[in-house]
Amino acid sequence: MDIKNKNVLVTGGALRIGQALCKAFAEAGANVVIHCNKSADAARKLLGELGGSGKHRLVCCDFANPDDVSALLEQSGHVDILINNASIYQPDPLISENADRTRAHFEVNFFAPLMLMKKFHEQLNGNSGCIINFLDQDVAKVSGSRGSYSLSRKALRDATLSAALEMAPRVRVNAVAPGPVLPPVGMEHSMMEQTLKEVPLARPVDLRDLAQACIFLAENESITGQILYVDCGQHL
Repeated sequence: MDIKNKNVLVTGGALRIGQALCKAFAEAGANVVIHCNKSADAARKLLGELGGSGKHRLVCCDFANPDDVSALLEQSGHVDILINNASIYQPDPLISENADRTRAHFEVNFFAPLMLMKKFHEQLNGNSGCIINFLDQDVAKVSGSRGSYSLSRKALRDATLSAALEMAPRVRVNAVAPGPVLPPVGMEHSMMEQTLKEVPLARPVDLRDLAQACIFLAENESITGQILYVDCGQHL
C-alpha cells in the first residue's frame, strides 16, 4: 500500500508511542487522525506540530464506553489504516486482582480494538485496508504477575490472527509486540534498569524502530496474520 495521502487512525495517538506513530506517518505523507481520551491538550499540540487541521484531524473517545467506541470511526471519517495502540496497564497477579480492574483491562485492551476492527471492515465497503494492533512481547510466554493485562493482550493477539483470515483478501491484519520502550505512566521509577539487563540487546526499543515497523507492515501487501516482535529480543 502506498501510504501517501492515506487516512491513518492512531488510537492513543497524543503521547508516547502513539505520538511517535502519528509523526512518522505524517512525515511519510499520510493524513493522520489522532485519537485521545484524557490527553486532549497534548493531542492539540501534536496536531499543530503536524501542520494543523487542514490535513490531519483530532478525535476524542473513552474506550471504557462502548457507545463512544462505536461512534469513533464515524467521527474519524474514511480510514484506510487503523492502528490500535491505546491501552491501559495496571498489572496485578490474577489471584489478587479485583474484578473491576479485570473488566477495565479487557474493555480497553480487547473489546474496544475488536469493535474498531469490525467497524473499520464495515466502513471500507469492499475497499482495501490495513489494521495494525499493538500487543506486548509478553504474549509470547506465560505471565506470572501481570494478570488480566497479559490476558487481554493475548486475546487481541488471537483476534488479530482470526481477523487476518476472516477479513482477507481486502484487509490485512498484523500486530506489533513491543518490548521495553518507556517506563509505564506512574511507574517511572520501576525496574526498567533491571529489565534491560535481561534483554538480549541490553537497551530499550527505539520509538523510531516501532514507527518504521508499522510503516513496513502498512506498505508490504504480502504480509498478513503476523506478530512482529520489536522488543530487542525480550520475548526470547
